[in-house]
Amino acid sequence: MTTSFAPGSVALVGAGPGDPELLTLRALRAIQSADVVVLDRLVGQGILDLIPANAQRIDAGKEGFGPSTPQAEIHAMMIAAARSGAFVVRLKSGDPGIFGRLEEELDALDAAGIAWQIVPGLTAAAAAAATLGQPLTARGRNGALTILTGHDVKGFADQDWRALARPGAVAAIYMGKAASRYLQGRLMMHGAAPDTAVTLVENASRPDQRVHAATLATLPATAAQCSGPAVILWGLAPRAALSQLPAVLEA
Repeated sequence: MTTSFAPGSVALVGAGPGDPELLTLRALRAIQSADVVVLDRLVGQGILDLIPANAQRIDAGKEGFGPSTPQAEIHAMMIAAARSGAFVVRLKSGDPGIFGRLEEELDALDAAGIAWQIVPGLTAAAAAAATLGQPLTARGRNGALTILTGHDVKGFADQDWRALARPGAVAAIYMGKAASRYLQGRLMMHGAAPDTAVTLVENASRPDQRVHAATLATLPATAAQCSGPAVILWGLAPRAALSQLPAVLEA
């Protein structure tokens, strides 16, 4: 790997959840140094606006259960651009190491003899939890955090449902909207209470962000209200909603 933005190398850069103010300084420098940028579908417009006007942009978006650029084509794009002498930024939403095909891309770059570096980014779960005013871990509540995907290349993803169904469990579920009814069924089957708090944060950190407070019982109906990408925070409710709960119970 390399630690400089050298011609003929690739930086796999985390663009964060969308707000350009949540970029790392190193990510910003990499983007502004790029000759070629290979883009994910979910990179926010505010981040795209930071790409130099003279840099070549290549759309390499993927969509769960929808149109996607084949991974082999993405590898070929990066390798060809780097071999031409360009400094290439593979720009991924969130953090490149979380559900971002990072290992496959590094393997391809290694096989081609291309120098690379990873620039980590803020993952959407952290931004979503901050929006709720909630920590992802808390003493006396959960000593572990599960980050999981609602689906993988084979379809809806299987998980350790028994562990997730335990009281106090917290999980950040990516790409889970289409799998919401499947998630609900598996969790209830393993003993999760229907009134367990679930919050969906749509377009986390972006101007069009929306927070949808729900329960396991209402999860599928709530997910259907989301048109943009959403992180499902299992076991967490917005802090403001929690502060109102005693008054509601006393009424």
